[in-house]
Amino acid sequence: MSQPVLQIVVASTRPGRVGRSIAEWFRDRAVAAGGFDVELIDLAEVGLPFLDEPNHPRLKQYEHAHTKAWSATVERGDAFVFVTPEYNHSFNAVLKNALDYLHQEWQHKAAGFVSYGGVSGGTRAVNGLRQVTSSLKMVPVVESVTIPFFPQVVGEDGVVRPNEVMNAAADALIAELAKLTGALRPMRLAA
Repeated sequence: MSQPVLQIVVASTRPGRVGRSIAEWFRDRAVAAGGFDVELIDLAEVGLPFLDEPNHPRLKQYEHAHTKAWSATVERGDAFVFVTPEYNHSFNAVLKNALDYLHQEWQHKAAGFVSYGGVSGGTRAVNGLRQVTSSLKMVPVVESVTIPFFPQVVGEDGVVRPNEVMNAAADALIAELAKLTGALRPMRLAA
């Protein structure tokens, strides 16, 4: 049996963003841990327009090539880590749109979160994401990586210089995702 696929989703699409750098750091950590085939999915590269499908996503009757491609990408994943900033006490519209595009493809898959921001470190964004991913029948894990005052660990060169707390949190998140992904696999296969 092949290894499960962990997809790390970069939520921010802004010019000058640090989300991609943080996602690459987490990807490297996940690859080193083993247990997953790891993919980096950058929503800036996916480039979904705001939801433009005429049929409800639960029907999986997609008309547009971009939706079919997004469906195939998400279908391939067994677990997800959403790397998100916090905008106005929540997560950004690009990530909400990407989640809303699909329905069945998300079900019975583990969801983890890496957040960054100011004093809250993106925790309010994660609180909103937990609610949305749960409604999609994903299973959010408790473990997460929270990066407050991110300029202290992400240099102007874009290089992430993690501290011990970040590394320990990442390792705990990866380990929990691995356990949960194995437990959820029979549910996905039955569906």
